[in-house]
Parts: sequence; C-alpha cells; structure tokens
Amino acid sequence: MTGKTKTAVVAIGGNSLIKDKQHKTVEDQYRAAGETARHIAAMVKDGWTVAIGHGNGPQVGFILRRSELAAHELHEVPLDVCGADTQGAIGYALQQNLYNHFLDMGIDRTVTTVVTQVEVDADDPAFQNPTKPIGSFMDKDQAMRRKEQDGWDVVEDAGRGWRRVVASPLPKRIVEEPAVKQLMGAGMIVITVGGGGIPVVADENGKLHGVAAVIDKDFASSLLATRLNVDVFIISTAVEKVALNFGKPDEKWLDHMTLAEAKAYLASGKHFAKGSMAPKIQAVINFLEAGGEKAIITDPPNITRALAGETGTIITRE
Repeated sequence: MTGKTKTAVVAIGGNSLIKDKQHKTVEDQYRAAGETARHIAAMVKDGWTVAIGHGNGPQVGFILRRSELAAHELHEVPLDVCGADTQGAIGYALQQNLYNHFLDMGIDRTVTTVVTQVEVDADDPAFQNPTKPIGSFMDKDQAMRRKEQDGWDVVEDAGRGWRRVVASPLPKRIVEEPAVKQLMGAGMIVITVGGGGIPVVADENGKLHGVAAVIDKDFASSLLATRLNVDVFIISTAVEKVALNFGKPDEKWLDHMTLAEAKAYLASGKHFAKGSMAPKIQAVINFLEAGGEKAIITDPPNITRALAGETGTIITRE
C-alpha cells in the first residue's frame, strides 16, 4: 500500500451474528462473527483501516429476558446498560476473531473495542412517540402494572400480547469520536457505536445520562462515517445487492444508484421496506449529503468484490 491510507466504516447487521432461529447460542454467534470478521480481515490485508459498527437487537433481547426471568432474585438491567453489555460481548467476539484471522493472514494490526456513547436530543420527537418494541410479551395486567410502576410505554402487538416500546431518536454526537479518530490514526481497527451506541442525553451542565432508547445502528454508523471522513461507507446486510420491487415478479437488482435516485426510490415508498432496507438507504443518503463520496450495500462474503466494483450496490453522489 502506498500513499494515503484507505479508510472505511463497515456496519454489520444482525444476520452477521445470528444466522437463524436454530443458531442463537453464544458459541453460534461467535462462529457467525468469525465468518464476517474473515471478510473484514481480507479488507485489512488489502490496506484498509476500518471502523466497524454492529447491530445488537437480539442480544439486548436476550439480556432483558434473562433479567425478567431472574427478577424475583436479582435487580433488572436497565436498557442503556444492556447496550453497554452487548458492546463488550459482541466486540470481544469480533476482535478475537479478527485477531485470529490476522494471525492466519500474516497481518500485523491491532483491533480494539470502544464502549461508545451516542448523544441524542432529549427533545427529539421520537420520545413523544415510542415505537421500538423491546423485551418479552406480557399480558395486559402485567403491562399496565409496568406502565404504572416503572413508567413504561406499552402497546398491544397484533394480538400476540403486550410489549414495551421505546423511542428511536436520531444520533447527534458520538461522544468517544476523538478516541476512535486517534486509534484509527494509529492504524488500529476499531469496533465502535455497537447497537447504534449507548443512548445518552446531556443536562443543562453538559453532563451525560443514559436513557431508555434504541438508536438505529445504520444511522449511527453513517454519522461515524461522516465524522471520520472515510473513503467509503459499507452497509453489510443479508443481500448481495439492493433490489427495486424486492420479492415481486418485476424485481430488479441494482448495481449503481446516484444520491438523487436513492432519494427518489425511498420517497416513492414502493421499493424499500420500513423495517429493513429503508433505514439503510436513508443512512447512505445522510452520508452522501454530508459530503461522503461513496457507499456500498452488500452481504459479508462480497465485501472485497464490491470494493473492486464487481458486485454489490454502489451509491455515489453523481
């Protein structure tokens, strides 16, 4: 590698850790993380310095469920602490797998995980309309009790029972950004903004406090990519390319989109599902509108080929 260091942010999805309902154990997740880590290690071998963001939805759900089951004996775990716990555990799985892949590939690079707080606005409208379901299903009596005693927002979920819902506010600031920049500047591979970051708000004195919320990990990774001014923002997901009319007879896979096309497709509401591809497209739009040059959406095995322009959906400003 010569000249300027090549930098990227890679946001990896839940499918990178839990392949299916039969493979959820910690060991299963470790093995799945190892597969994704191998593809990122190949990037590093090609000369890239990478920051890695990741999802944590199922893992937070597991902690909350254990917490609920043990509530008769032990204190329950607050949502922001669940975020911190999963950042450590998932970071450990990724960094150990990367370390071992580096050893196999003869790469002399250091990997580290930064427990990352992400500041959100206490006045974000999302707090007035919590929509993100977390934790277990409850019956109505239990849900009303938690609402009264603990101030939970609860909703009935399509006849399946009641669930707690929390806000999904937009990320404003990555608190540990200076540390991530220094570590990457020293050539380290950094795992950060896990699960979108631990949501915190600042009080009138600027002091931070954790809040019960969930930040979209693609939005947080997009903000990270913008703040780090990286060459490419990669969203690694379950599909090799983005499709228009996904799953329909006129399905069309896209090799390339401009920023204007991405905005038009998203605005139409016809092509990208709200809970899956839509936030990914919006995260890419945010990155490009903030000055980013190139984003890629693909699946883990195709990251290296997508960087070479051979597959994936590449999104550019023009």
